[in-house]
Amino acid sequence: MTDVLRRGRASLAFSFFAQGAAFALLVTRIPAIQDRYGISDALLPLFLAAVPVLAGLGSVTTEHLVKRIRPSRILRWSQPVVLLALLGVGAGDQLAEVAVALGAFGLAVGGLDASMNMLGVSLQRSYGRSIMLGFHAAYSLGGIGGASLAWAGAHWHLSLFVSYLPVVLVLLPLCLVGSRWYVDGGADADGKEDAAAGTGAGPLVFKLLLPLCLVMTFAYIGDSTVSNWSAKYLKDVLGSSEQMATVPYNVYMVMTLVGRAVGDFGVRRFGAVAVVRLGAVVAALGFGVVAVAPGAGVGMLGFTLLGLGLCVVVPQTFAAAGRLFPGASDTAIARLNIFNYVGFLIGSPLVGALGDAWNYRAAMLVPMVLVLAILGYARSFDPQPDRYGDVHERPRTADVGRGSNGV
Repeated sequence: MTDVLRRGRASLAFSFFAQGAAFALLVTRIPAIQDRYGISDALLPLFLAAVPVLAGLGSVTTEHLVKRIRPSRILRWSQPVVLLALLGVGAGDQLAEVAVALGAFGLAVGGLDASMNMLGVSLQRSYGRSIMLGFHAAYSLGGIGGASLAWAGAHWHLSLFVSYLPVVLVLLPLCLVGSRWYVDGGADADGKEDAAAGTGAGPLVFKLLLPLCLVMTFAYIGDSTVSNWSAKYLKDVLGSSEQMATVPYNVYMVMTLVGRAVGDFGVRRFGAVAVVRLGAVVAALGFGVVAVAPGAGVGMLGFTLLGLGLCVVVPQTFAAAGRLFPGASDTAIARLNIFNYVGFLIGSPLVGALGDAWNYRAAMLVPMVLVLAILGYARSFDPQPDRYGDVHERPRTADVGRGSNGV
């Protein structure tokens, strides 16, 4: 494997790490953000919903931009905006100011998420083996770091700005330096995909992509339930302290790191279908445990299972899209990424509305059912005739990443 690919893989992994840290610092301090800006419980779901709506718009914009601009350039400039927007969330004191900062965060994160996964899928194709879970493991590691810093900020009663400033000062220049080594695999000299990319616009392609879009939606309904409601659930339902309420997301991210660190080996050995099925079952069990937890300790066990189960689904969904449409992978990933935010858009207000109208324990059963529905779409991850691993992979690794549709 060439040094160019190795440097590209390392720099992209750091980008995933930085994004994980930024996102964790935002979502684990939602109660503090709510208190700082005086956001009511009724208004909070609107703020939480606005971010994924704008991120979806950012992902749609990225789909069109990559026809003219390399994904690496979009990633290079969207990541600094995300970090500066995070700092803006902590710097203001008026409702309008946090609205603008969250809006900028949402728009930029749409382009960031789409372009990161575009580069990850293309690098996986160049490597000829499953490596996508490794990138998302770096995201989990960043999430752990971000959630740990959030816990420290809550413990020492630091302001949001003081908590966020050192992180941005460290990550921003490192991301800019690392962006020099991003690799746009599968692109020609002008940074454009081959002529087959034009096939990504037809309705037939969306029909082929639809099962993966549904899986992405269900997975992110589950993920958004953890990121947006775990702190509030532990504090208000299970009676923990504000400091302890920052822990569930950290536990969740630790388990996603563990699962993703070994997940690529599991995909190579047993295939993506088996790994995704197991992940869905474990995640559903986690939601069940959270729903019936008598206290914070058992609730932590539930979030542990959720992290271990959900962690494999999203990276494999992006990888499956790349295999299905090798000539239009950037287009497919940008469209698929929209359903990341559809999941967040549905999951966050859905759990909040059910919790207010019914109770939060019962609300946890809804994402449990949706995660179980992933089992019905697991065959969409079958990369026939290509597989990863000794018994699931054809000897010609150059074919890895190409689906049987030949689009």
